[in-house]
Amino acid sequence: MTTLTRLRLTDFRNYEQLDLKLDGRHVCLYGANGAGKTNLLEAISQLGPGRGLRSAALTDLTRHGAQGGWTVSGELEDRRIGVGLDRSGSGNKRTVRIDGETASPSDLADLIRIVWLTPAMDSVFRGSASDRRRFFDRQVMAHLPAHGPAAARYEKAMRERNALLERQYVDPAWADAIEARMAEAGAELAIGRALVLERLQSSVNDRPEGAFPKADLALEGEAEEMAVAGAGLAEIEETLAEQWAGMRHVDKKAGRTLKGPHRADLSVIHRPTAMPAKDASTGQQKALLIGLILASAQGLARGAGGPTPFLLLDEAAAHLDMDRRAALFDELSALPGQAWLTGTEAFLFEAFAERAQHVAVDAGAARLDSLD
Repeated sequence: MTTLTRLRLTDFRNYEQLDLKLDGRHVCLYGANGAGKTNLLEAISQLGPGRGLRSAALTDLTRHGAQGGWTVSGELEDRRIGVGLDRSGSGNKRTVRIDGETASPSDLADLIRIVWLTPAMDSVFRGSASDRRRFFDRQVMAHLPAHGPAAARYEKAMRERNALLERQYVDPAWADAIEARMAEAGAELAIGRALVLERLQSSVNDRPEGAFPKADLALEGEAEEMAVAGAGLAEIEETLAEQWAGMRHVDKKAGRTLKGPHRADLSVIHRPTAMPAKDASTGQQKALLIGLILASAQGLARGAGGPTPFLLLDEAAAHLDMDRRAALFDELSALPGQAWLTGTEAFLFEAFAERAQHVAVDAGAARLDSLD
């Protein structure tokens, strides 16, 4: 089971120095707003692949007034991970070290997978398709780290195609080459999304009935629907390439690519009421979102060959009643892996009792509760 037993920060956000030693249990962080609780979750998220919990630029993570970069390091039982910002050269570079040796960001996925929930995600069901797509793609990346590089390739090729469209003259051979690269990456995105949708729905169905309602999930988008129906990579790739070739005159008028995996959407139905999640109450949406995050973590935990997941739950307990908080802690305790939770008051985590370590956070400092 993958758990953090030590977390060290240097010049990260509002932390000048931090050395937090842990015993592998879940961790409950409590303290006033602005104390630095979310910053600790963000630090942990930097230990995995991707841009982290807030998708912040590397330079934005540096403590105000610090002269150099920042570092975050963690000990995972018998492994050591360190990431940071190196400002010694001509630019700003992310550094990764594993067990003292230089590594690449992609190597982190072999050691750590992370699922998180933040208050900013509370509006995902009421938001735009891009909000739901980003939320779902975050789950896909946790399950399939290669999804991130595929998305980057797709976005790069689409920017090139859009630039070509804006010129009003589209060279067919040039467009064919760009669209071929887009189609290759887009088909990978669609296949990955379909795979994780199936995995996530299976985990939702296997979860116990209770405080966090189940959801019925579907993907909206031609490529994704083909993948869900069982189409292979080559078939989806060919369909996408033909679609874009046939739409060049329409896209040229718009100045951008109007269809493709970048327009996909996630459909979520609140199963107990058969109601679209966007029409559910705020409380129902929050419970539904927590249930999806728990299902995602459970799906990761059941996956063969990968590390058990970390769950980063920012202010997740704050708007739950006492019974739902207790139910959340019971589900987290049944999961392999380690959960980190934040809240403004220590009493929010009383039902966790000795199943978690409790850490008081105050103005860029963190200490274990006296009970621990």
